[in-house]
Amino acid sequence: MALIVQKFGGTSVGSIDRIEAVADLVVKTRQAGHQVVVVLSAMSGETNRLVELAKQIDAQPSPRELDVLLSTGEQVSIALLAMAIIKRGHSAISLLADQVGIVTDNMFGRARIAQIDTVRLQQELQQHHISIIAGFQGRDLEGNITTLGRGGTDTSAVEIAAALGADECQIYTDVDGVYTCDPRIEPKARRMTQVTFEEMLELASLGAKVLQIRSVEAAGRYTLPLRVLSTFKPDAGTLITYEENPMKNKVVSGIAHQKDECLLTIRQAPDGPATLASILSLLGEYAIEVDMISQMNQQTGKIDYALTVHSNDHLQALDVLKTHQHTFGAVEIESNTAVAKVSAVGVGLKSHSANAGTFFSALAAENISPLLVATSEIKISVLIDERYLELAVRALHDAFKLESDE
Repeated sequence: MALIVQKFGGTSVGSIDRIEAVADLVVKTRQAGHQVVVVLSAMSGETNRLVELAKQIDAQPSPRELDVLLSTGEQVSIALLAMAIIKRGHSAISLLADQVGIVTDNMFGRARIAQIDTVRLQQELQQHHISIIAGFQGRDLEGNITTLGRGGTDTSAVEIAAALGADECQIYTDVDGVYTCDPRIEPKARRMTQVTFEEMLELASLGAKVLQIRSVEAAGRYTLPLRVLSTFKPDAGTLITYEENPMKNKVVSGIAHQKDECLLTIRQAPDGPATLASILSLLGEYAIEVDMISQMNQQTGKIDYALTVHSNDHLQALDVLKTHQHTFGAVEIESNTAVAKVSAVGVGLKSHSANAGTFFSALAAENISPLLVATSEIKISVLIDERYLELAVRALHDAFKLESDE
């Protein structure tokens, strides 16, 4: 008998019919002899509806009050699922996050879980109850309701599973696993049976939308096996683990892409490490995260810097840099939002240096010029003209022969 934590997202509980189907899945796991704890999102579209209600009152609502409002969505879905499971003859109880002792910091709208008191959940398990817990939320030390941000239910599920010492955390969603690339771009994309935490972290950070990156980080920190499955076509899905797949013979596991990029070019700045330090410190003061960085066109005493930020931060970053342009002596600052990032990820890149040649040869064959390049032990990323993104994804997927697991 295993202890399994199952998370179901908004599309999985988006209607009464879907909630009934989820109840069947939970009961099936219970009938297989396992202990089950369930973590739910709000019904699909509900969080957006609540946000719109808030904005009808105030375009910039109080963060605290917005969290109070948004937290109501999960209360509906957990109660409905508990009713459906009870109707099937099994004991179930719906619980809000604060009822199971989920304590967070006080960063409203993007809170982080600090600790979980498992006493209540252990009691429910001992009584053979299926606990249905509201994801995405908690309470701070002052008793305020907090929410964890978009995708936060994944993090709730992982943290609860780790606190309980669960054997596995299963993330049920509207896709049936982790693919070698986005199947909407490359129909030959293949579902992976297994992927390492290291690879999944890179894939998530580089644009793969299957899992929220904070949940992968948490699962990796606790060495908690994580499985991605489809609510609509449940099968073995993709297992995310520290153990490398013994059957895997691919250097690259997957191709990720990210459209939400903006390229900022700072021209004719004074050469020297102090200039770059001042630029990055300035952006850091405004919580603007910089991704890729490169130095270009170095001349006597002058240099150009190219860096990327998320497109949501584009206008603020441009305004901040232009406002303080005199402090670091740049002649001109330009921005380009018509760019995208494409990356190859795989633990095999650590020991197969020739694959950099494969990567860039595939792009060259399609006349795609990299604007920026970034590498790590297990990834190669390039910034390219957004027009060529889908072509680049398909070319790289083909170059590394990812359509086959042989």
